[in-house]
Amino acid sequence: MGEKHHEDPEVVTSLHHDTLSSILESKEEALGSIVYSYKHGFSGFATMLTDSQTKKLAGMKGVLGVRLSRTVQLSTTRSWDFLGLGDGVIIGVIGSGVWPESKSFDDSGYGPVPARWKGTCKTGEECNRKIIGARWYTAAPTAAGSYVRNVSEGGLAAGWARRGAPRARLAVYKVARGQNGTLSTASLLATIDDAIYDGVDVLSLSLSCEEESWGSLQAVLKGITVVYAAGNNGPFPQTVSNNSSRVITVAASTMDRSFPTAITLGDNVTLLGQAIYHGNSVLRGAFIDITYDYRSKVVLCDPRPRAAENWIGYAEQNVRNAGGLGLIFPQYNTNLLRQPGNFPSIMVEWVTFCQIFEYIQTSRVSAKVKLAPTLIVEGRGCWHPEVARFPYLKYFTSMQPDITARGVSILAAERDSYSFMDGTSMATPHVSGIVALLKSLHPNWSPAAIKSAILTTASVVDKDGVPIVAAGIPRKLADHFDSGSGHINPEKAADPGLIYDINPKDFNQFNCTFNLLVVCQTPQLPVYHLNLPSISIPDLKTKVTVSRTVTNVGSVGSTYIAIVEPPPGVEMEVRPSKLVFDERTKRQNFTVTLTSVRRIQGVYTFGSLTWKDETHTVRIPIAVRTVIKDFYGDVMNLTLVFFIS
Repeated sequence: MGEKHHEDPEVVTSLHHDTLSSILESKEEALGSIVYSYKHGFSGFATMLTDSQTKKLAGMKGVLGVRLSRTVQLSTTRSWDFLGLGDGVIIGVIGSGVWPESKSFDDSGYGPVPARWKGTCKTGEECNRKIIGARWYTAAPTAAGSYVRNVSEGGLAAGWARRGAPRARLAVYKVARGQNGTLSTASLLATIDDAIYDGVDVLSLSLSCEEESWGSLQAVLKGITVVYAAGNNGPFPQTVSNNSSRVITVAASTMDRSFPTAITLGDNVTLLGQAIYHGNSVLRGAFIDITYDYRSKVVLCDPRPRAAENWIGYAEQNVRNAGGLGLIFPQYNTNLLRQPGNFPSIMVEWVTFCQIFEYIQTSRVSAKVKLAPTLIVEGRGCWHPEVARFPYLKYFTSMQPDITARGVSILAAERDSYSFMDGTSMATPHVSGIVALLKSLHPNWSPAAIKSAILTTASVVDKDGVPIVAAGIPRKLADHFDSGSGHINPEKAADPGLIYDINPKDFNQFNCTFNLLVVCQTPQLPVYHLNLPSISIPDLKTKVTVSRTVTNVGSVGSTYIAIVEPPPGVEMEVRPSKLVFDERTKRQNFTVTLTSVRRIQGVYTFGSLTWKDETHTVRIPIAVRTVIKDFYGDVMNLTLVFFIS
């Protein structure tokens, strides 16, 4: 697998057949063996071979590498208040497909399909001037859907269903076909290859897989920005699956919207939980017995010592089957709500659970509870607890996830309705829509420039200036391995002031360093020497100096001053500390020297570097792990982690 040496895709496929013929001894067997021929964006193929045939193929001249095809997992209304149009941009959505019948894909008011589009619509008549392509191999309406009036989920979260880039076109690539929404990496490569040929500008992948393929690299080389979901395996460390520095990896946060549901006890004490409960005539206005029994009662569930986040679904089903009227369920995080309905499944904090439990234990008469229908309030958000955090172990020199966007309780389009969905697969289309807007505003920007604009303008505080927390046990202030650069801010990303740009070919250094389908001809520097809009150093023993280059995309006569926030236990020096741009000087280089000031093994601390002028704030996160030496215990620790992963 590698770059193409012929522009004619038929010639590329013929070469694949010739290569396989030398292994399988006949052209006919080669033709029958190939599953996918990757011939548009890059050269490679997927095939069915025995172990001995695979070894023979791997040793052939011109074969860069052989990989076993794996399965990977598929990982709104108010969430688009801040965005605009994105006219003429084509977003390629790779996932489980969409409902073309949804009003979110109405093409009223759209002009002709862009002439540069080469794709096809395999679904027959279901494409239009909004969905301009569909191939078979649900978060798409969030990225580039159409306005839909009076959308809600059972009357809750009512309003307009809006999209981030409403004038952008969609090309849908359905690849999730297996059990539980899984797909093969061979199919994924074929999808990316077709998307490159079709002419997409943005690739949006709500998928959780370790990104080692040439697919995304070749897309970036063609100027396509690739956006991946970080995955939902958190809040544990080393669970971010898409670690490549060339893509944008997205974490999910809650919205500044909650669904409080009042719980009134028999002693007239009112407590609050969260649910999406429409209200039930059986319960409305009446006190119902609350107990650990089931039939005709509201059940207080005690899942101690701690329940998994998805246990509430099993608990609700058991209570329903036994004739219960409602469920109160404790969790550290109360933002992961059940789907709306007339059965109240109410999430409460543990302190609230204890208050209800004490009331039941001490009540002299039968304990009772009254449940009110859900209301809607606005407040603050926090990072979604299941979001994968901390890069996979071998990628510590690349900080992940990159950015955070709304991904909890997002209204997503179904066939003829909308429902709430959660996870990084919901957050990813938000970022893809913003990328489409930036592509329409700055059509000549590279994928690295767009990524830089998004990351360096992100916010680490909420709208009131309060640091945002990371959900988990316990909750804590979010650090760079929770949220990357912070929460996406599209208005500021449109005018970032400075960008950290990268020649796409330099991303081969990443593949080379980790032996990913590229052979290193000479020893390579660590990946943190790439011109990334972040610095992550996993092995600071004494002193490390890295260089960065920024390009001025703002006012011509700008002067930026460095604001340094060193990680605790680390001295940090920036030279020069002032950058002056004029008509002749568009780019400036600077160095960052990080020096360990304490002898401590294996602890990450966090800081930042901000360049500030009169109107722009350009911030990059910094993560540093200080080490004394790679002693035996530390090496064994790393080995065990590799083994478990």
